[in-house]
Amino acid sequence: MFKPIEITEDLFYIGVNDRTKELFEHLWPLPKGVSYNSYLIVDDKTALFDTVDICYSDLFFQKLEIALNGKQLNYIVINHMEPDHSGSLRLLRDRYPEVEIVGNKRTADMIKGYYGITDNVKIIEDFEELSLGKHCLKFFLTPMVHWPETMMTYETTKKIVFSGDAFGTFGTLDGGITDTQLHPERYYDEMVRYYSNVVGKFGSPVQKALEKLADVEIKYICSTHGPVWTREDQINKVVSIYDKLSRYEGDEGVVIAYGSMYGHTEQMAETIAYELAQHGIKEVILHNVSKRHHSYIIRDIFKYKGLIIGSPTYNNKLYPEVEYLVSKIESRDMKNRYFGYFGSFTWAGAAVRNLSKFAEASNFEVVGSPIETKQSMTANDYDACIALGKAMADRLILDRK
Repeated sequence: MFKPIEITEDLFYIGVNDRTKELFEHLWPLPKGVSYNSYLIVDDKTALFDTVDICYSDLFFQKLEIALNGKQLNYIVINHMEPDHSGSLRLLRDRYPEVEIVGNKRTADMIKGYYGITDNVKIIEDFEELSLGKHCLKFFLTPMVHWPETMMTYETTKKIVFSGDAFGTFGTLDGGITDTQLHPERYYDEMVRYYSNVVGKFGSPVQKALEKLADVEIKYICSTHGPVWTREDQINKVVSIYDKLSRYEGDEGVVIAYGSMYGHTEQMAETIAYELAQHGIKEVILHNVSKRHHSYIIRDIFKYKGLIIGSPTYNNKLYPEVEYLVSKIESRDMKNRYFGYFGSFTWAGAAVRNLSKFAEASNFEVVGSPIETKQSMTANDYDACIALGKAMADRLILDRK
């Protein structure tokens, strides 16, 4: 038996926590788990916002029944069709055959494709409104944040934004549901990791969505992952995180991502890092690509302006994990980064040549001169690494003015 969790008058949280899944979308590690959030407004008419992963449907329906307290379920609003949120929709329709599914045209197409449902689907337009009684819903289409059908729903009385995946974060809700009941700071890095890996390619659509909501008063943000944001300072904080990330604006700092089989390329990375620190750059993050999951490296690349990549030559190409990382960066259309690169080889060099191609394709601002070491690092190679570290530090320091 569960007691309904009331966020504010008439608004109930009926989400669930997933502490079992190892990888989100079978890609991103979940050391702190993840929540699937669903919400219910109880008024003259009732409206449910999104469902949960089908693995947790039994628990979800128990919570929903208790929160409804005998009332009929009138609407299910689908802000995002990804199956971790719509997965229980077919079962929901079976339990509540009269419920009207609310979404946009693209949502309706996906409902048919995923679940074979075509009846009792209400297709809404941008800025259309739907009254529940004393509560009124207004719909904002926000395509490509991060699927083409995504939208946000704004409740005009309490000033609540049901934001779909936007402003969401990895990490379960361990007791507290709202930001007043927990330490929200522990979710910031996981919000950045979620954004950079899941949403990161779609900076321009995110900017358009933020512009659409710019004049809307917001007192609650109800995302489909992570805490409910209710404090003014926290709402401003999470919106500013999305704004900054979608503009591809980084803080002062450098990510050095490198592959190394026997330590020679790693020595180059450490020499560059040392010189950066000597010139006052305090945020220097070294990632061994063979040991650190790429989702954390991508997160840090989104956080900091400077990026230096090092790779040994492997089968006349980049080291495989470096090549994988480079492809991930390219697929996110990242902008506004300062880039340096280095590499090593034993008998035939190819890593630096391939990193040069990446530099050209990325349109990053190349800083310093690339370094290519044969076999082990010589005194000249050491000096070249020092020079690259200094060049990156100087470029970052220039932005302080």
